[in-house]
Amino acid sequence: MNHINLAIQNGLIRDLSVERFNKYLSWAANNQEKAFELYALNTELSEALYTPLQMLEVVLRNRVHIVLTKKYSDRWLHDNSLISNTHQRFKVDKVVADLTNRKKNPAPGDIVAALTFGFWTSMFNNEYEILWQQTLNQIGKTKDDKGLTRKNFSGPLTKIRLLRNRIAHHEPILGYNLPNRYSEILKLIGWMSPAAEEWTIYHSRFSRVYPVNGINLSQ
Repeated sequence: MNHINLAIQNGLIRDLSVERFNKYLSWAANNQEKAFELYALNTELSEALYTPLQMLEVVLRNRVHIVLTKKYSDRWLHDNSLISNTHQRFKVDKVVADLTNRKKNPAPGDIVAALTFGFWTSMFNNEYEILWQQTLNQIGKTKDDKGLTRKNFSGPLTKIRLLRNRIAHHEPILGYNLPNRYSEILKLIGWMSPAAEEWTIYHSRFSRVYPVNGINLSQ
């Protein structure tokens, strides 16, 4: 940012909003040049995390759908005994209504693709423990073929969902332990699809973008 003069920097702060930029100024101990460097890094890391987050979301929803379809049919999303959460039922009904209003046939695959990441992470909440034990545990396995618990998914997914939402809303993410989150994303993908994990590692830019010496933030 050294080549951008003070007037342009002040204009950027105004247009980004002072409140939004204050977080970066705080992390940079009120050094404006450093704050802009952190803002740029935040943008680059958000971009770099898009690939692994995208793969996790797609693999997660598809694996859940495949496992439950095998047991209950591809209309399992319409079964109130399986999707008992009121908020989730509302989301399914809304997706069906939206697809219908757009003159599209609400086929199972279209519904699956339209449901939010939050919907799929909710499939690992406490209320689905029985479903997990009966069926959903078949979603994946560890590399040494050990079984997984529902909490192996629910804990990391909660943290990853919060990170994903911040990225989606262009919020600061530098305060998170990003290497840890990235590792958790890869681990979850690997449990469900080793092939998808390999693809993600090959195409992901995160390890190249994240600073070798970490990120130093003032508190």
